[in-house]
Amino acid sequence: MLVVRPIEHRDLDLLHRIAIESGPGFTSLPDDAEFLARKIDQSVTALQRPQAPPGPETYLFVLEDSRTGEVAGTCGIAAAVGLDMPFYHYHIGTIVHSSRELGVYNEFKTLNLCNDYTGSAELCTLYLRPGWRQGGNGNLLSRCRFLFMAEHPQRFGERVIAEMRGFTDERHTNPFWEGLGRRFFSMDYDQADYLTGAGNKVFIAELMPTHSIYIHLLPADAQAIIGKVHPNTEPACRMLQKEGFRFENYVDIFDAGPTLAARQENIRAITQSRRVKVQISAQPEIGEKSGESHQFLIANTRTTGFRCTVTQLRPGRSQVRLTPALADLLGVDDGDLVRVVSMRRRAPL
Repeated sequence: MLVVRPIEHRDLDLLHRIAIESGPGFTSLPDDAEFLARKIDQSVTALQRPQAPPGPETYLFVLEDSRTGEVAGTCGIAAAVGLDMPFYHYHIGTIVHSSRELGVYNEFKTLNLCNDYTGSAELCTLYLRPGWRQGGNGNLLSRCRFLFMAEHPQRFGERVIAEMRGFTDERHTNPFWEGLGRRFFSMDYDQADYLTGAGNKVFIAELMPTHSIYIHLLPADAQAIIGKVHPNTEPACRMLQKEGFRFENYVDIFDAGPTLAARQENIRAITQSRRVKVQISAQPEIGEKSGESHQFLIANTRTTGFRCTVTQLRPGRSQVRLTPALADLLGVDDGDLVRVVSMRRRAPL
């Protein structure tokens, strides 16, 4: 059975392999073992601290096969971005040029460098390994973060964002970078991507133009992918939209991938999740009446010992019945509290 748990120091080699597998464009996981080790240490330390106002820490989790110990993927939550270093986006705006005398009126879309999402929590570092991209595993890996946030809301910024990976072709080329970024940075996309992933963002402020950029002056292929996601990211994008996330006209400054945003109180899996008591029984919830049960996300209420998985439950109860095996997987005893939310959009517990 697959279960989500916090990342540990022993996961470094695996996280490094994922960083290599994910390839260019996956900014939050650069191919740098020392940097990844620091990220793991930061996550472990953050989980051990009592609740505090959101800071620059990032919480990392892995999806593990409980039978084999194999790690199938990883995900993370940055508590509040932009507090330790600037957090950049392009905002797509509109500028009007008109002349009443000549009878000319033109609207032009522009890109404006900004730090508007400073202080927001960020869903980040989501990567499911190719062999595990089936059976709803991606939903578990991505949505587990909402149960953690619902249980510990004070640790995170009120607004939550998710940067979607921008389009790249089979040669890992990004037309937006080639049409704009390269002209100012004088380096390959992979190199700029690595530098930002490794935490070196000073060069952005030093080299990026601060004035408005007229989109219609960019090459046609660069214009075409502004706000377009990488094909591998489309399922994650659709899932977030179903949870209440929306595109607010902000895109990544390197690959022009869209950034989705929502407030915690507008995220379905957070607002519809509930705390219920555990009743341990050898008889599972399913099978009592056909059609009464369906899939729920279920997680314990801990930090360092956080566990989350998917199981069949019956909705509308103040308690849930778990088998001893499932209770053991979640690390809960009879009478403990767990947090649950239906995987269905309109079926709150």
